[in-house]
Amino acid sequence: MKRRPGIGGLKTAAAARDQYRLLGENVAKLRTDLMKEQLATFRSQLEDFARKHKNDIRKNPTFRAQFHEMCSKVGVDPLASNKGFWAELLGIGDFYYELGVQIVEICLATRPVNGGLINLQDLLNLLRQKRKNAREPVSEDDCLRAISKLKVLGSGFEVITVGKKKLIRSVPTELNKDHNEILELSQAQGFVTVEEVEKRLSWSAGRATDALETLLEEGLAMIDDGHKDGKRRYWFPCVSSISAVVGADSISI
Repeated sequence: MKRRPGIGGLKTAAAARDQYRLLGENVAKLRTDLMKEQLATFRSQLEDFARKHKNDIRKNPTFRAQFHEMCSKVGVDPLASNKGFWAELLGIGDFYYELGVQIVEICLATRPVNGGLINLQDLLNLLRQKRKNAREPVSEDDCLRAISKLKVLGSGFEVITVGKKKLIRSVPTELNKDHNEILELSQAQGFVTVEEVEKRLSWSAGRATDALETLLEEGLAMIDDGHKDGKRRYWFPCVSSISAVVGADSISI
């Protein structure tokens, strides 16, 4: 018959468990302290790096994007505030604030054309045109970072992906799966017809018409009834070049 452990054995086992627990807590604390120390060292080195290369960070968009990536790995957000060390050293807080204001201006100016949904590349081209006298060049990464800050402010700005393109939405229009599929389909030539949507997406005529008319009502589509075949074409400025639809010179930015 197997003997059960006595009171002394139970106390010994409990004491051993306590020791293991304390040992585990000590090891975890040591690891945490070591990580904090390494993180503090890396942040200090990051600040030294920023001081040394501040001109490259300001003037080179690719270098600036790589710098942001390094910052994110150690939990540093140079754009969190336009005050403090990073703003004083690099001025990038002010840079992205100015960029955000200009993006809002462009989105408002183009809204009558695209319904509040603009292709990122179109936005970038108009932004560069607006900033042609500015010292700092602007990249897609800069645009996306500035827009992410606008989104935090609850301004309704959002980046959405349709097919291979990124679109900037500046109005609270909710696009469902059908709308996204039509926008993706329209990327090939800038427009679609009801018949094309039916054939390519295997939809009924009612489903295609309903989705297209909703996009038209929201201001995201423009119609063209001037073709010999009699088929209405739904143009989408947000996925085709703005200049191809209305001419960039007609947009006041």
